[in-house]
Amino acid sequence: MNCLEFRRLKLADPRRLPEAGRAHAAGCAACAAFAREVDEKEDELARALAVAVPEGLAERAILRLRAPERIWRRWALAATVVAALAAVGWQLLPRSEPQLYARLAIEHVVMEPESFTTERNADADAFRAVVQNFGGTLKELPGRIRYIRLCPVEDGYAWHVVFETPQGLATLLLVPGKRMSGVETASTARWSSLARPVHGGYYAIVTASAESTASFDRMIRDCIVWV
Repeated sequence: MNCLEFRRLKLADPRRLPEAGRAHAAGCAACAAFAREVDEKEDELARALAVAVPEGLAERAILRLRAPERIWRRWALAATVVAALAAVGWQLLPRSEPQLYARLAIEHVVMEPESFTTERNADADAFRAVVQNFGGTLKELPGRIRYIRLCPVEDGYAWHVVFETPQGLATLLLVPGKRMSGVETASTARWSSLARPVHGGYYAIVTASAESTASFDRMIRDCIVWV
């Protein structure tokens, strides 16, 4: 195992490193230090999400600040690490491939099936901070949050969020720093996706049907005001 493979595994599942990864870290000081840093950030995030917040406090803080630094700083540190390793994320399709970003969204969902069976960082304030940093304002949640994770995607990173909706589970990927010329859609036998440009990048939605994807896209546009 080389250092790049180790760091990808560590970011993918910080708490369940395989034996080969533990052996690599035992003999590589740089990767051992990297692993400790990732563990520290995971612990910080867990402690932050475990603290009970007085009702209305988060909303007041967000109104007073351009960006909720205390919440966002922990997430941004992880984003810095992931951005440096993002090239090992999705296998990027050729740039001439039609509906590129919508197809990439389906690929990412297929590669991360645990997002549908695991509850992770399901915190409304964290999602609100992500949206605000992305250049949007969250008016209300489009469903119950089940999963939030920072993921490597092609040559950058994305926030991977899963919601429970009346139509079933819906995945939202918020991808900063990418420009699209228009709305894209893609589908497979099992999945339907839509990618839409917004200020700061684009978002992609993946659900089990075209109807559910269109419905959740309407919910996103109703619930989030993009600058």
